[in-house]
Amino acid sequence: MASKLDTLWYTRCPVPTGLGIAIQQGWLENAFRAQGTKLSSLLESNDFATRESHFSHTLQNSVRHGGNIPAISARARGRDTRVIGLSWADETQLILARPDSGIETVRDLKGRRFGLPNWKHVEIDFTRAQAIRGLENALSLEGLTVPDVEIVDQDIETHYSDERAENVNGTLARRVGSRARANNQELIALIRGEVDAIFLKGAHGAQAANQFGLTKVIDTGAHPEPLIRANNGTPRTLAVDGHLLDNHFDAAVTILDQVLRAEAWAQDHPSDVRRYLARETNSSEYWVSVAYGDDAQTRLKTDLDDQSITAIQDFTNFLHRWNFIPESFDVRDWIDPRPLDALRSARIAV
Repeated sequence: MASKLDTLWYTRCPVPTGLGIAIQQGWLENAFRAQGTKLSSLLESNDFATRESHFSHTLQNSVRHGGNIPAISARARGRDTRVIGLSWADETQLILARPDSGIETVRDLKGRRFGLPNWKHVEIDFTRAQAIRGLENALSLEGLTVPDVEIVDQDIETHYSDERAENVNGTLARRVGSRARANNQELIALIRGEVDAIFLKGAHGAQAANQFGLTKVIDTGAHPEPLIRANNGTPRTLAVDGHLLDNHFDAAVTILDQVLRAEAWAQDHPSDVRRYLARETNSSEYWVSVAYGDDAQTRLKTDLDDQSITAIQDFTNFLHRWNFIPESFDVRDWIDPRPLDALRSARIAV
């Protein structure tokens, strides 16, 4: 008989996820309270190593729903994690330029200065990886490659987990400090004229483009080809550690059950979803609609679709090719469909 799970550690990225909505609704907590299990937030912990598990996937009995780069990196470094679901919610992925730069098309980027974040003290620089992916995909549409532009690194000396997040009325926020400034390093460089173009995505990217009157060179997140759109957030990983899956399988099923419940509820509550996503992204309902679409609720769907698996394999290979991870791997060996299969079987039985 499996031992009781005392604490489930959870975390999600500030993006649209079913887990985020299930947490805001209180459904995840209620489901586990009924099993005698406490829920604790990684990002709100006072312990640096615990917060860092959001990126490194080192903490036992934890679940993370968010950008796939940290999850892929942890797996490539030998950590025992399993993907139990993938969610694909398209978002804006913008190449932005200063309006006085003369850059209006992707072809205009040739020979110009492109600002890239460079977090110097992190295990996996997901911000740099997603920016290179967006840049490479954009350039490929015009027969160009990354060496056709001049890369200008924006060195960042702080660490992702230096500051704990605080729950402010349902929004995870950090006090203004070194992390907040670091998150905008390449944008600051663009505004100062130190670089000619940068990559930003999501609600933050859409709002910054408007706020500073930047030229939108391309939105690869709107391209019809899925592999051009495939990046850190497309698809996102719902991942648990192997210890949880092997010793508390029912907990993994419960997690997935509440994620799918939240996504099903979302389909009939578009205005509520916009409010929830505004909290998740620490943005406004308007910028949520711009970044994720007026029909954002329809994009909340966690499964193990072949398109998502193909995309995450392609992205894993990309991360290895650019030396972000030590080796590539077969993502199908990483995916464990048993919780989803068990949940579907139980629903059919009911």
